[in-house]
Amino acid sequence: MYEIGFLVSLVSMGLWFHKNSSDMGPLMKLLFFGGIILYALSIFGKEGALDYKLLIAMRDMFALGVASLIFGIFKNRTSLFWGSMLGVLLTWGLFYNNIMAASFPQKSIEVESVENFVADDTNIPLASDAELLIEIKEGHGMHELKSISQKYGLTFERAFFPQKESITDLDDYYLINVPEEKVADLAAIQKAMMATGVVDWTEENEVIQVSPEAVSTFKTTTKKGYTNDPDVGNQWGLDKMKTGKLYDRLVSASGIKPQKRALIAILDTGVAGGHEDLVGNYKSTDKSYDNDPIGHGTHCAGIAAAVSNNKIGIASLSPDNRFVQVTSIKVLNSAGMGTQGKIIKGITQASDMGADVISLSLGGFSSKFRQKAYVEAVKYANKAGAIVVVAAGNSNRNAKSYSPANTPGVITVTAADTMVNRAHFSNTVEDLKMGVCAPGVKVYSTIPGSKYAYFNGTSMATPYVSGLIGVMKSLHPKLTTKQAFELLDKTGIKTNDTEKTGKFIQPAAAIEDLLD
Repeated sequence: MYEIGFLVSLVSMGLWFHKNSSDMGPLMKLLFFGGIILYALSIFGKEGALDYKLLIAMRDMFALGVASLIFGIFKNRTSLFWGSMLGVLLTWGLFYNNIMAASFPQKSIEVESVENFVADDTNIPLASDAELLIEIKEGHGMHELKSISQKYGLTFERAFFPQKESITDLDDYYLINVPEEKVADLAAIQKAMMATGVVDWTEENEVIQVSPEAVSTFKTTTKKGYTNDPDVGNQWGLDKMKTGKLYDRLVSASGIKPQKRALIAILDTGVAGGHEDLVGNYKSTDKSYDNDPIGHGTHCAGIAAAVSNNKIGIASLSPDNRFVQVTSIKVLNSAGMGTQGKIIKGITQASDMGADVISLSLGGFSSKFRQKAYVEAVKYANKAGAIVVVAAGNSNRNAKSYSPANTPGVITVTAADTMVNRAHFSNTVEDLKMGVCAPGVKVYSTIPGSKYAYFNGTSMATPYVSGLIGVMKSLHPKLTTKQAFELLDKTGIKTNDTEKTGKFIQPAAAIEDLLD
């Protein structure tokens, strides 16, 4: 009725202006004001805040004013008048009517599908200060949810600030804080928001937690001949990945030169950037990210990009510091806890700073209905040229129920033990499109205080893959996620359960294939 009232007013106004329609003048005048009344009743009967409705009304009245000027100019020239009338009506039908229709989406369409957006697992913990993530439809604003906010005492803030807003919908997301006494009404709040037609999507802002699992001292017979780092003998995974062949290829007389020094962003508990075996490869982007209260992020950073052949500590898959550097974005607190919103904000920040690889050794149980924001973040990262690598998780379950491991567009990493069998704790990837495997048991790496320790977890397997992809991106900066996975899958070797783990990475073979 809102659009019909406007159209009646538009047509009757034009005929009222025309010189040869004087006999119909009173009728057109009556129709014009009748249309305006119908328009006013319709627009102010819509869901939404009063100030938004007034803005819409001002816009539409301005459009009517422009039409009246056109009709006034040509009212005494019959042929030109009818041409202008046709032009105005075509403009309305092909263009302006679509704008009007988008101003107040219909409730019934959204209510039919609202169940897809309601919490389906109350056991998943939510952020205490921002329980919901919502996406506002283009052209709308949070002020239109004023009545719902007042009813439930909600407060909100914009969630993400991507630099390239034109290529993403992340700038339309908001964090919603629900008072403690209203958390029980979460499903009702989501339904009410979706029913307004203002909200495109709503999902819970989940909490995840990482706990690095320390391992007792473990010695291997790893060869030391291909690096001068004193603790390389503790890194059994290097032998299983045939790192010696990788080094030979990268530092051979053939003169392979990286096209760039690829940047690997570790999104975690922070990184002790001053560690003796990281400082030569570490790039600080924010001083608050350059410390690590629990060691998880620092351990991951060492696996991905410890300085090799510096006669200190351990080695990474990069034989020297020409190929990769590592940086930190802190998305987890001092207890190893973080939220979905903070992780997505970190992905956005890493993308905007030009990261080539984004490494996420984190995650938590979720559902397929709770990953739209993750999908948007991964798409944004990919458009910025970054490849996103994610841990499969440590619960011996199918990673399809673990986010962001189950997000389309990421490479998901499972953990292998020293016999290249699936680690007993590792989640599985048989239902994901891009799963690979790397060492994740008794992994020796850097921790704060320029020290070293063994940890277990898919968290440790993930930076091995991130480090390798970093080397690959240094040689071919435009390498895509799909291309990287296909290389890792083609050149990897089987485990005892390859369907559930993906192929165990073979860096030398992957680089050889990349360079062919």
